[in-house]
Amino acid sequence: MSNQFSTKHWAVVLLLILGIGSSQVRAQQDKMFSQYMFNMMALNPAYAGSRDVLSMSALYRNQWTGLPGSPQTATFTMDMPLNQERVGIGLQLYGDKFGEMQEAGAFASYAFRIKVGEKTTLALGLQGGASSFQWNLANVRTNPDGSGQIDPAFASNVSKVLPNFGTGIYLSNDRSYIGVSLPRLIKNKISEYASGDIRSVQRRQGYLTAGFVVGISPAVKMKPSMLVRYAEGAPLGFDGNINFWFADRIAIGASVRRSQFYSYDNYSTDALVGMLEVQLTDQFRFGYAYDRTMNKLGDVAPSSHEIMIRYEFGFGKNRILTPRYF
Repeated sequence: MSNQFSTKHWAVVLLLILGIGSSQVRAQQDKMFSQYMFNMMALNPAYAGSRDVLSMSALYRNQWTGLPGSPQTATFTMDMPLNQERVGIGLQLYGDKFGEMQEAGAFASYAFRIKVGEKTTLALGLQGGASSFQWNLANVRTNPDGSGQIDPAFASNVSKVLPNFGTGIYLSNDRSYIGVSLPRLIKNKISEYASGDIRSVQRRQGYLTAGFVVGISPAVKMKPSMLVRYAEGAPLGFDGNINFWFADRIAIGASVRRSQFYSYDNYSTDALVGMLEVQLTDQFRFGYAYDRTMNKLGDVAPSSHEIMIRYEFGFGKNRILTPRYF
């Protein structure tokens, strides 16, 4: 069984390395999180400062647990408002490892915030930064026992630092939000290798996010949200989530992740997700998500795990005394 894991793993690695951004094989390039609502800085620079206090979040995801070389991703974000909350600034750091591929990046965000209602703000955001990519392709072999050898054209290691920038719009208040973003606009060339029309480049990706909170009773609130993912030239992806908050301290929820498959009316379910959130104090929040893989990869990698922690400064401010759901 371990040989089978290895074969499938390296097949996936090679497809990602050689096919990212190609016209024949296209894939989601940005990191995927089930608790995307706690990682909004990574999706939309206009989110910066929207919580009205200095907010710091960290997420760790172990995807496809049990599959050798499976993705492991960690992110740290912080953001805060400035100039009487008319401006938001933020910082995003991340690291990602998948087999022989490693990536690390840092991006700074700036959001210009405009009051469009008594409690509603429209933010226009920009971000800029760079990613460091390392691919040890010379270590990849085609045979499970490691004796195989790949095409020399693919065997050159890749090491690059690629700059990029992005933009977004975010409309929010204490009870709802909607945002549209393109976090990376530059189509950087990742590898010098090209075969016909297959070229390894960073493709542009876009996100549509939305959510709201509705009270069911004085102690129970329902919080639906959604994320639509678009990678240039690739099918759409969709996350639908619903959480129930109890006494503004504990929340349980579920998500479904679906991907478009070949046509606009044909979707496949990639994962079902269970979620738990605990507001341990007025400033400290903990979250956990468990993904159950529903596609064919579930035969060898049935689950993924994700942990989130958030800490917010400014306890004395009125805004943090009101529960912030987004």
